[in-house]
Amino acid sequence: MFTFLLIVLLVLIVAYFLAGIKIIQQEEAMIIERLGAFEKVLYAGFHLIIPFFEYPRKIQWKETQKSIDGRTYSFYSEKTIIDLRESVMDIPRQNVITKDNVSISINALIYFQVMDAKSVVYRIQNLPEAIEKLTLTTMRNVIGDMVLDETLSSRDTINAKLRETLDEASNKWGVKVNRIELQEITPPADVQASMEKQVKAEREKRAAIYEAEGLKQAAILKAEGEKTAAINKAEGQKQSAILEAEGEKEAARLIAEGQAAARIKQAEAEATAISKTIEAIQDHGQPDKYLIAVRYLDTLKQMVEGENNKVVYMPYEATGILSSVDGIKQMLDGTKVQ
Repeated sequence: MFTFLLIVLLVLIVAYFLAGIKIIQQEEAMIIERLGAFEKVLYAGFHLIIPFFEYPRKIQWKETQKSIDGRTYSFYSEKTIIDLRESVMDIPRQNVITKDNVSISINALIYFQVMDAKSVVYRIQNLPEAIEKLTLTTMRNVIGDMVLDETLSSRDTINAKLRETLDEASNKWGVKVNRIELQEITPPADVQASMEKQVKAEREKRAAIYEAEGLKQAAILKAEGEKTAAINKAEGQKQSAILEAEGEKEAARLIAEGQAAARIKQAEAEATAISKTIEAIQDHGQPDKYLIAVRYLDTLKQMVEGENNKVVYMPYEATGILSSVDGIKQMLDGTKVQ
C-alpha cells in the first residue's frame, strides 16, 4: 500500500512539473497569468511556470475556412498561442453604395501582423473579428465618398486610405496593418452593360479622332512635300538657267576669242603676204598701186559671186584700175624677162 501511494505521488509530481513546462515555437507568443493577473509573455524557447498558480490566458479567435464546394464559412475557437507572423484575412464580399448611389459588390484582402501580444489579449476581445468589422465600416466610408468611375479607376487610392485608417485604429490593439488589396469591384449588371456601351462609344470616338488626326497630318505632310518639291524644282530651274546662261556666255566669249584670234591670224597672214609681195616687186615698180589693184579685184570678185547679183556694173574708175592691172602685167613681164 505504501509503495502504491509512493508511485502515485511520484506520478503526480512528474505531472505537476510537466504541466509547468511550456515550449514556444519561433514567431509565437503566450500570455501567462498568475491568479488572474498578467504575469509575463513567453516567446520562442523553453519555459517553466508554476502549475495551478500560473496558466496561459485563453483568447477567442475568429477563423475562416473554405469548404469543398468553395464556400467560405467562419467559426470561433479558443487558443493560447498567438501567431506573430504576418497573417492574411479574406474579407467576404459586401455590397457598398457609392457617392452617386450605385450599389457595388466588393471584397478585399488584409495583411496584418501582431506587434504586441499583450495588447492583442487585453485591449480587444476578438482581433480578427474586430479587424473585419473595422474594415467593412471603413470601406463603406471611403467608397461612399467616391463616385463609381472614381472607385473603379482608383484602387491604389482606396487601398492607401483603407490601410491608413485601419492602421491608425488598430495601433492600440498591438497590430500593424501592412497593406490592403481590393480583389474585385463588381457593379450591377445594368451598370456593367451601360459601362460597356460607354467604353465602346469612347473607343469609337478615339478611333475617329485618331483617324481624323492621321488624315490631317497626312494632308499637312503632303502639302509640305509638294511645297518642298516646288521649291526644289524652282531652285533647280534657277540653277539650270544660271548654268545655261553662264555656258552661253562662256561659249560666246570663246567664239569671240576664236574669231578674234582667227582675224588676227588672217591679218598676220595677209600682212606676211603683203610683205612678201612688196619685197618681190619693190625693185620693179610701185607696190602701193599693185596692192590697191589687188584689193579692188578681190572686192569685184565678191560682188560678182554673190547669189543676188544678177547684173554686174563696172565702176567708172574701172578703166584706171584696168590700166593699173595692165601696168602690173607689164611690170611682171619685165621681171620675168630679166
